[in-house]
Amino acid sequence: MNKPSKPSQPASTSNFIKHVIESDLSAKKHIAIRTRFPPEPNGYLHLGHAKSILLNFGLAKEYGGSCNLRFDDTNPEKEEQEYVDSIIDSVKWLGADFGGKALYASDYFDKMYECAEYLVTSGNAYVDSQSADEMKKNRGDFTHPGVDSPFRSRSSAENLSLLKEMKDGKHPDGTHVLRAKIDMKSQNMNLRDPAIYRIKRATHHRTGDKWPIYPMYTYAHPIEDAIERITHSICTLEFEDQRPFYDWLLNKLADGKLLERPLPQQIEFARLNLTHVLLSKRLLIKLVEDKHVDGWDDPRMPTLAGARRRGYTAEGFRRFAERIGVSKANQMIDYSILEDCMREHLNEIAPRRMAVLDPIKLVIENYPEGQEELMDVPNHPQKPEWGKRQVPFSRELYIEREDFTDAPEKGYFRLFPGNKVRLRYAYVVECEGWHNGVVRCRYLPETRSGTPGADSVKVKGNIHWVSKKHAHQSEVRLYDRLFSAERPDRTEHLNPKSLNVIQAQLERNLAGTEAGAVQFERHGYFMADRGGFNRTVTLRDSWTRQ
Repeated sequence: MNKPSKPSQPASTSNFIKHVIESDLSAKKHIAIRTRFPPEPNGYLHLGHAKSILLNFGLAKEYGGSCNLRFDDTNPEKEEQEYVDSIIDSVKWLGADFGGKALYASDYFDKMYECAEYLVTSGNAYVDSQSADEMKKNRGDFTHPGVDSPFRSRSSAENLSLLKEMKDGKHPDGTHVLRAKIDMKSQNMNLRDPAIYRIKRATHHRTGDKWPIYPMYTYAHPIEDAIERITHSICTLEFEDQRPFYDWLLNKLADGKLLERPLPQQIEFARLNLTHVLLSKRLLIKLVEDKHVDGWDDPRMPTLAGARRRGYTAEGFRRFAERIGVSKANQMIDYSILEDCMREHLNEIAPRRMAVLDPIKLVIENYPEGQEELMDVPNHPQKPEWGKRQVPFSRELYIEREDFTDAPEKGYFRLFPGNKVRLRYAYVVECEGWHNGVVRCRYLPETRSGTPGADSVKVKGNIHWVSKKHAHQSEVRLYDRLFSAERPDRTEHLNPKSLNVIQAQLERNLAGTEAGAVQFERHGYFMADRGGFNRTVTLRDSWTRQ
């Protein structure tokens, strides 16, 4: 796979697949466009799947067609209903419309077997009884042609008899394989008599123990597409070398009147490659099984379930997909682009709240004990129509530890002895010092925000706060990138600082929040989750600057 020397912004947002579709429609090759999203139910969907979902469903919607959600459930040993349920949930969350009914490869097992019998009787497939090692050896490599199997010359009648015995469960696993008969000397390894059925005694999550044989994915997938009358079968670049077999198989079956023309057209595009992210399903499973993370929906996981818990939005993913476009060339996309898309959307939808993540106590010495005031605070500075909320103010407050120092460096405008700052939405205070672990201040009563005297004292610092008496203490989880390496390929690249759990002091309006995005002023965007808050993304891209 060719990769650029460094990740960057995509050069354009072109979509070459649209040109293909528009040309086909103009030529009246198809009356209506039909695409599909075909996940395997052997894990949770990851970030790369979001691009595929939005592409397939988006194209269908744009051209007035339809898109199927179809599970390629041809490998029963690795498939579970949990994965099916999670995938359906994630697809719906992204806003994809599949008509409310998911389809399955297993819906077509009878038809696939019928096609296999036809390939045998027409001389285009045979039962091979070599061992797996013999088949691998005789397949050759990129510099040596393959060698015909000694069983390649079996008669159609013998092959059909053996295939039926395989279906009836009369042979142990691994004793026979049904192979397409194409060309063992082909330069394309995928045309060297690929396996299309294997014996596998495994209970299927939908068909139970009905089938002791199962079709290979590369055989099942094109048949599924054709049965569903898919017009454009859009897949990632690793399937480009499989396209000749895809076309060979469909044409053979159409010639035999088992499938109707026009046949689906396979089109490949570059999959999503993100910095600091692993999208290998095998390695994601390892992260879960080895307990490096807390399950598939851990907010650090590059799964859609994890992204949703973290606070990423479906609209953010749509903006990301539009920004990076669709390309034939592999490219590495910087993770910060995805974060920017989330920030952009969250800025529009997230109400503002005050939260102190690293609290120290501040006491206003000249503020009357027992006195309280309600400060009018905007819910969103750029959206006056969202109104205001009332935040209690009192003598004892929490402020951020970083907002006080007794030895200020040049350019530090927050609290230090003798300096004045504004307590956001409240009063100007002057710092008198630090005593017994408490910041001591005096306030200027005439400077309350929203009153004529608010601007009577000019200050450069403006800090947020939470009333100690009214504060809501909550667990806050500060998530960072799961991998510290830009291009990780193993668990040794895990970022040891990917999660920091703290006890924060929040304004009372956040107590009891069950769902939804919120901006903690100065800190970033957060999502209420499981009794606390998850940091979705910081206000600015701090990682790149680090």
